[in-house]
Amino acid sequence: MAAPGRTAGAVLLLLRISLVAAYPSGRVTESCGDMVPRHGHTPRPDPVHNVTVARTTFTPGDRIEVAVLGPEFKGFLIEARDAEDPSGAPVGSFTLIDSQASQLLTCGDKQGSAVSHTNAHRKTDIRVYWDAPTSAPNHVQFLATVVEKYKSYWVKIPSPVISQPKAPPFSTPAATPAPSPASPAVSRLPKPFSASGCGSRKFCVRSPSACDPAAERTCVFLSVTRDDQSVTVEMSGPSKGYLSFALSHDRWMGDDDAYLCIHEDQTVSIRPAHLTGRSHPALDSWDTLEGMAWRLEDGGMQCSFRRNITLPGVKNRFDLNTSYYIFLATGAAKDGQIYRHSQQPLITYEKHDVTGDPQDVGASQAPPLLRAHGALMLVCWMTTVSVGVIVARFFKPVLSRPLFGEAAWFQVHRALMLITSLLTCIAFVLPFIYRGGWSSRAGYHPYLGCVVLILAVLQPLLAALRPPLHDPRRHLFNWTHWGMGTAARIVAVAAMFLGMDLPGLALPGPWKTYAMLGFVAWHVGAEILLEVHTYRLSRKVEILDDTRIQIMQPFTMAEAEGHGFKKAVLAVYVCGNVTFLIIFLSAVSRL
Repeated sequence: MAAPGRTAGAVLLLLRISLVAAYPSGRVTESCGDMVPRHGHTPRPDPVHNVTVARTTFTPGDRIEVAVLGPEFKGFLIEARDAEDPSGAPVGSFTLIDSQASQLLTCGDKQGSAVSHTNAHRKTDIRVYWDAPTSAPNHVQFLATVVEKYKSYWVKIPSPVISQPKAPPFSTPAATPAPSPASPAVSRLPKPFSASGCGSRKFCVRSPSACDPAAERTCVFLSVTRDDQSVTVEMSGPSKGYLSFALSHDRWMGDDDAYLCIHEDQTVSIRPAHLTGRSHPALDSWDTLEGMAWRLEDGGMQCSFRRNITLPGVKNRFDLNTSYYIFLATGAAKDGQIYRHSQQPLITYEKHDVTGDPQDVGASQAPPLLRAHGALMLVCWMTTVSVGVIVARFFKPVLSRPLFGEAAWFQVHRALMLITSLLTCIAFVLPFIYRGGWSSRAGYHPYLGCVVLILAVLQPLLAALRPPLHDPRRHLFNWTHWGMGTAARIVAVAAMFLGMDLPGLALPGPWKTYAMLGFVAWHVGAEILLEVHTYRLSRKVEILDDTRIQIMQPFTMAEAEGHGFKKAVLAVYVCGNVTFLIIFLSAVSRL
């Protein structure tokens, strides 16, 4: 396949709604010739809309108003054709009346030779002008395709014929029915699929690993069983919308051979498709598939089909006796229209030949580089930074003994912060290596990541320029160092919140949000506790005399009384941070 807020980066099926839903912008030039929406459904036979013309005669250079009227509809395509050759090339060009509702298309290399919608808003009246060319045929007829909804549309609704004044009488040609996909025979599966035989008799991909579709309706499952010169494919998963798998030459979307099982009403539609770039999958003919069957039960959907291993001369179908990356995806569907999946598809770790020796292989929703990115950032900003800040702020008297020529607290703080800067730099470059550049689909996450990186690099550089203890500039350094560090931690937490929901590393379930909020509350609570403890100790060193009360610095002998308490707090705090870290790392490792 060809290449955050996405997903998933590299995604299998970047699904939108077709013509109106998949092409809400109306850029439907692929339908210019036959005027048939690429929805994979049969056009309705009896039009309920009318195509009208302002007059029935014209001369070259005339401008004639054409209108499509009727019950509410979402999409349309209007063309002018030679009435004696309605399957021929478009005739003349159009001029828009309402550019908010309609737009010009280029069909057959003729600019402005067709008109379509600009959005999926409901409409009942569309009007445009047709400009008659100098080489216009004797008789012209306007054809309109009108889409009411995804599964309901009419193709080539005709207008009255308009003719040149001296043209011979028009004779109606034999009607040519609009092409429609033939419906193949589809049966119901008598019993659910089973994982029995995976790795011994059939090639399998499944998630969670070792799940069995016979017992778990949420098990996302694919099996391929070879039978001489053909294979039988089985897919199983949740019935909320659609299941799909694709064969790809790489780990990126584009130029792929895909197969979809779409839950429609109380049935399942099984369709081959192909993908070109990061676009809506184009549904193909059923001709290459045989023995199609499906099953819906207890929230689960299963479908199967058979196809030949090689299909010479068939466009968009791959030969199966070659190794490919395998993608498995699920997503929402309604009334037969498929929507973009919200999570990264499962992708095998390496290429596999599904017709070779049977295997039971693993797959992951998160590419290894993105998982490493997430893990390193979690280590940095959930443990090393938090512990380093706590130690520098509250544990100077507790860890005041020298260690390699400096106070122990300073050595611990410096080591943890240098580790943070180093790991942040490493983690920062991993998504760029994976994506091959900047991702425009990741929302604010990469921008916040850039801010975090800049601050993480500036902090040790600023620390290297730290003035001596009694230097007048030391006060300015302290505030700057504290401000930049605090800003980095706040931005890092925001970036982690956003990163958890990106398709490339979409941690499942709402628990992740609560766990991250718990971590923030844990850290803030620890700082408040230590601040209160430090303040209470400072009150014990008040020196009273007859005329005044002098408040001395908090780092005194009196604070030594609280060293045991602080050590206990530090131990519990570190254990808590590590616990939160393990929770998130275990979730990342299971993706």
